[in-house]
Amino acid sequence: MTIRTGVYPGTFDPITLGHMDVIRRGATLVDRLIIGVTTNASKSPMFSTEERIAMVERETAGIAGVSVISFDSLLVDFAQSLGASMIIRGVRGVTDFEYEYQLTGMNRALNDRIETVFLMADVALQPIASKLVKEIAMYGGDIGKFVPPRVRDEVAARVEQLGRKGS
Repeated sequence: MTIRTGVYPGTFDPITLGHMDVIRRGATLVDRLIIGVTTNASKSPMFSTEERIAMVERETAGIAGVSVISFDSLLVDFAQSLGASMIIRGVRGVTDFEYEYQLTGMNRALNDRIETVFLMADVALQPIASKLVKEIAMYGGDIGKFVPPRVRDEVAARVEQLGRKGS
């Protein structure tokens, strides 16, 4: 029997309720879902790779078939190295879709044996973006509606270390 493996890549800085929604739903599509934690050169992470991995592992601990690995390579190479047949991407709206559409075309040109599957975030979670969560937290706003409780506490502690803006 072949085990269907999927990869859900992202920076997860921090992991949000939108990410969790995609992870829970994505895990039902495959036997094994690998959460690939990476660093995007165009983003300045609030948390180190190790901290983000620990955060994602803790928050996904109760979801069967999910594991977390960091990577620093082309996504299709990472997916192929794991024997994945599917890349799962969360899409919030039209802007995400345009970017993901282009990325999917490039990934397909690099490796046409790996399919990309788009999952729309739950309607109530679509506005959530890690970048906005960090910005709200940096200005003292309540991010409890957007991230799991322990993540909220970790973001608040990091903001305290970094110094809140606007104060």
